[in-house]
Amino acid sequence: MQARLWQLMVVAIALVMALPMIVAVAALGADSAGVWSHIVEYVLPRVTVNTLLLVVGVAVLSLLLGTIAAWLTSVFDFPGQRWFAWCLMLPLALPGYVTAFALSGVFEYSSPLAGALRFWGISLPGVSAGLASTLCLTLTLYPYVFLLARQAFLSQGRRSLEVAQSLGMRQARGMWRVALPFARPWLVAGVSLVIMETLADFGTVKVFNFDTFTTAIYSAWFGLFSLTAALQMSLCLLVLVVAALWLERRARRLRRYTGVGQKDPQHRLPLTGGRRWLATCFCGGLFVIAFLVPVGQLVVWAIDYVQLEWSARYWSYLRASVSLATFAAVFVALLSVLLGFGRRRAPGRTTDSAVQVSTLGYALPGTVLAVGFFVALSGVQDGLTAIGRALGAGDAFVVTLTGTLWVMLLAYAARFLAVGFSPVGSGFERISPRIDDTAEILGLRGVKRLRQVYLPLLTPGIATALLLVFVDVMKELPITLITRPFGWDTLSVRIFQMTTEGEWQRASIPALTIVLCGLIPVMILQRQKSNSRGATN
Repeated sequence: MQARLWQLMVVAIALVMALPMIVAVAALGADSAGVWSHIVEYVLPRVTVNTLLLVVGVAVLSLLLGTIAAWLTSVFDFPGQRWFAWCLMLPLALPGYVTAFALSGVFEYSSPLAGALRFWGISLPGVSAGLASTLCLTLTLYPYVFLLARQAFLSQGRRSLEVAQSLGMRQARGMWRVALPFARPWLVAGVSLVIMETLADFGTVKVFNFDTFTTAIYSAWFGLFSLTAALQMSLCLLVLVVAALWLERRARRLRRYTGVGQKDPQHRLPLTGGRRWLATCFCGGLFVIAFLVPVGQLVVWAIDYVQLEWSARYWSYLRASVSLATFAAVFVALLSVLLGFGRRRAPGRTTDSAVQVSTLGYALPGTVLAVGFFVALSGVQDGLTAIGRALGAGDAFVVTLTGTLWVMLLAYAARFLAVGFSPVGSGFERISPRIDDTAEILGLRGVKRLRQVYLPLLTPGIATALLLVFVDVMKELPITLITRPFGWDTLSVRIFQMTTEGEWQRASIPALTIVLCGLIPVMILQRQKSNSRGATN
C-alpha cells in the first residue's frame, strides 16, 4: 500500500512539472483575437529562420572548438597543457548575456581597442546581430563539448592513435578515422546540451536585438499583451525541442561503441617544433577571448562605477537573488529526494517514466515554462475563486496565485529539477539494498525510514544539488524577468534593465557577482575530475 502511495506521489510531481507542455498543447486551437494570424504572417517565418540558423551556427562552432581543445589537452603534451585542461572550462561561469554585453563593450566603435586600431589604420568590420549572437553563445557553450569530448579522449588515451598508426595512418588521419568515431556518443551529448541551451537562450539574443522564439514569446506577452499567442509560440518552440531530443536519441541508437582501453592520462604524446606553440596559442587564444577579455572588461567598468552602483539598491538586488535562489534550491532538493525515494520504494516502468517526465524541464526554455505555469496557475486561481463564490463566500474569497513566488518556484523546479535530481538520484543508487532489509527489521518504514536512514547517507548529494541549483537560479533570466512579483528585482534583472538601456557599465558589478557564483560549479567539476583521476591512478 505504501509503495502505491509513493508511486502516486511521483506521478503527481510529474504531472505538475509537465503542466507547461500540457497548457501549450491545449492552446493549439485557442482564439488569440487575431494576434496569432499577425504572428504567422510577419513574425513566425523570421524567428523560425533566425532560431534555426542560430542553433546550427552555435552547434557547429562549439563542436569544432570544443573537440579541438579537448583533443589537444587530452592526447598531447605542450606548454600550458595542464593549465588549459581546467581553465578552458571557466567560460561556463559566464552567462551568455554577460559575455554578450561585455564583448560588445570591448569591440564597440568608441572603445579603447577600436580607437587604438583606427589609429593604426585598422577598422573593425561590422558584425550582424545574428553573427554576434552566434559567436557569443559559442564562447559560452563550447565547454559542454570540451568537457564531454575530453572525457572520451581520456578514456581512450593514446591507444586510438596507436591503433591508427599501426594501420599506417598519420596523427591527423588517425584522429579523423579512429578517435572521433569512438568519441561520437560524447560529442553528440555535448552538442545536444549546446542545442538545448541555445534554444532556451533569451538574454544573449536580446542584447543584440536578434529575434528568436524566446524573444518572440516575450514580445507576444508583454508587447502584444496576448497570453494565448505566447502559448502558441511556446508550442512552436516545443516542437523544435522535441525534434532536437528525437534526433539526439536516434543518433545514439545508430551505432554501438566499445572502449578501446583504460583511462591513461599520464602518457601523452609530445608535440615538437612549431606545433607545440601552435597548440598553446590556440588554447590560450580561446581562453583569453572567451573568459579573460569579458571578465577584464567587467572589472574595468566596475572600478569606474563602483561608487555609483555599490549602494543600497545593489544589496537589495543581491538579497532578492539570494532569497529566490535559496527558496528554489531547497524546493528542488526536496522534490529530488521525494522522487528518488519514490522510485526506490515503488520501482517499475510507471515510476521510471514519471521521473523522466519530471526531469524533462531542463530541455525546455525558461520562457515556455514561465508562460505555461503562469497560465496554469491563473486557471487554478480562477477556478478556486469561482468555487468559493459558488459556495456563498462572494468576493471575500479570492485566491491569488499569479503574481506570487509560486509561479517562479514551480518554473525554477521544472527547469532545474534534472540538475538537482542527478546527484540525489546517484546517492540513492549507491545505497545498498541491505540497508533496506535492516531498516525493515528495525520497523523503519515510509517517512521515518527516509528521515533516519536515507537522509544522513544522502547529505553529500543533497548539498551538491542545493549548490548547483542555487547557482543556476542566480544566473537565470527569462523565468525571473517574466514571473517575478513586484519588488523582486534580482541581479540578472538589473543586468537586463541596464543593458536594454545601453548602460553596460552599470551592469558590470551585478554581472561580476553572478560570474563569481558561477565559478563554484566549475570548481566542483574540476575537483570531481581530480578525485576520479586520483582514484584511477
